[in-house]
Amino acid sequence: MAFKYAIALTGGIATGKSTVASLLGLGGLRVIDADAIAHKLLDQHTAWVETTFGAEYVKNGRVDRAALGKLVFADTGAKTALEAFLHPKIREAIEAESERQDRFAFPYLIDIPLFFETGAYDIRDCVVVYTPKQLQLERFMKRNGFSEEESLRRIESQMDIEEKKRRATWVIDNSGNLKHLQKECEHFVEMIKAKYHY
Repeated sequence: MAFKYAIALTGGIATGKSTVASLLGLGGLRVIDADAIAHKLLDQHTAWVETTFGAEYVKNGRVDRAALGKLVFADTGAKTALEAFLHPKIREAIEAESERQDRFAFPYLIDIPLFFETGAYDIRDCVVVYTPKQLQLERFMKRNGFSEEESLRRIESQMDIEEKKRRATWVIDNSGNLKHLQKECEHFVEMIKAKYHY
């Protein structure tokens, strides 16, 4: 059975999930990355993307994720079609990897950006990477160079970060600098290792 030792790692756009995943990995925790799986699956299904959305979304045999992202965040129908196609495949791949990880009988993380939104994973515990919404917006605009309107649209396509924080088993606070985040991650790793006598 998959997900026996899994902990979902989630948050919002630009809250710092990727950085946290790297830091927790350095701390000795294993991480399954749903985004990396999604990217790989997209590139395996370029023909479907071309047929469904148009040839302009495939460049040099790979999906142009930036262009496709713009489309799906502006068009609910396109977003629904992409999710209906991709989510079951992502889940299947994550489940297979989870079964492999469960053999070690020690907690590991599954980085699932839309953990709460999809409700597709039977995982009891989750850790939320938290950044207040205003800071989330500033970081996203700085990182992606999008307008405030476009950035807000993307952030608001997900569940509100405060609600995710309320639902979390644990919270890693990323409202400070990198040093603060490193301490938060170290504390989380120590807590998990102590809890499971590692």
